[in-house]
Amino acid sequence: MSNYKSIYLKRGKDDSLKRFHPWIFSGAIHHMDETIIEGDTVRVITSDGDFIAVGHYQKGSIAVRVLSFQDIVIDSAFWEEYLKSALKMRIAIGLADNPNNNTYRLVHGEGDNLPGLVIDCYGKTAVMQAHSVGMHVNRHDVCDALVKIMDGRIQNVFYKSETTLPFKANVEQENGFIYGGDADNVAIENNLKFHIDWLKGQKTGFFVDQRENRSLLEKYSKNRSVLNMFCYTGGFSVYAMRGGAELVHSVDSSAKAIELTNANIEMNFPGDNRHQAYCEDAFKYMDEHDDKYDLIILDPPAFAKHRSALHNALKGYIRLNYKGLQRIKHGGILFTFSCSQAVNKDQFRAAVFTAAAQAKRRVRILHQLHQPADHPINIYHPEGEYLKGLVLYVE
Repeated sequence: MSNYKSIYLKRGKDDSLKRFHPWIFSGAIHHMDETIIEGDTVRVITSDGDFIAVGHYQKGSIAVRVLSFQDIVIDSAFWEEYLKSALKMRIAIGLADNPNNNTYRLVHGEGDNLPGLVIDCYGKTAVMQAHSVGMHVNRHDVCDALVKIMDGRIQNVFYKSETTLPFKANVEQENGFIYGGDADNVAIENNLKFHIDWLKGQKTGFFVDQRENRSLLEKYSKNRSVLNMFCYTGGFSVYAMRGGAELVHSVDSSAKAIELTNANIEMNFPGDNRHQAYCEDAFKYMDEHDDKYDLIILDPPAFAKHRSALHNALKGYIRLNYKGLQRIKHGGILFTFSCSQAVNKDQFRAAVFTAAAQAKRRVRILHQLHQPADHPINIYHPEGEYLKGLVLYVE
């Protein structure tokens, strides 16, 4: 039994925990030990005085992220066991230890029973990100366990949580290596090479979650004119090039993104003039290039990070997909995505339906897309299903 300080729940507020949901909201708390501070590991006690969970305490709506429903100590053995379980699954699905692919997500928060923690592997470097103060407090313990269980697979751990920790938390944090350093920033995904900007790039430096959807796009690219909107590092563009696209145009409002896209294209297809990149606003670009493309990718950043932004986000998805559907050639294929956790797949599909009706195009759904297996969804935490996508055939 652990001797952590305790948080006590209101009567009837332990039902979700009995269903193994890993979040405890602030409104469920009756009272807690006075000396608890943000980031502490705490025991959670029901109104009947029974232990029910141990987890990280944090100020805000989600007050406790549950690490275990057993009364255990969160020590090096705990971190090693859970990280080993995550690695074992990635080996089982053919991602880890694959010579053609050294880019994968090793830990996906609640999906790997480690809420608040994300670890992506890029070759010999693991990029670790804390989304809770508790994980930030435990970062060095996690790093030590990670290096141990990876058994030589990684030589560097880069900690990148400046933008993911709660902005109100009184935490000093700078991105940087907490193990190793001086790492090669080129990673391999399905035998294609990518520069990974883990220092300043979005997420951990690359959108690992689109790997399988990029592979699908490759199969549809032959002899097509491709537009990759919100291209970021050009992942979809590189796959379209290998798929035999006639031309590929990459668009992003970030000059840094365009620079990375061009570098990734040149690294995989040196001197190939089928590709052009444009630093421009997405809506402006589509307004000026009508009926030019027969394969369009719409993969915008999250329009809604919180439920309060849901209404405006759905309007944004309608507007964006209307533009794409209005402008794609007859017989074209549209890949469209939402990575907003606050938008569920039914709401996203309804937004695309509305856009299709407004554009007055005949549209058929070819594929319904989602996050890959290294971004697993905890069956007790359906909120973990965040990536939604549709592949549409447009007449």
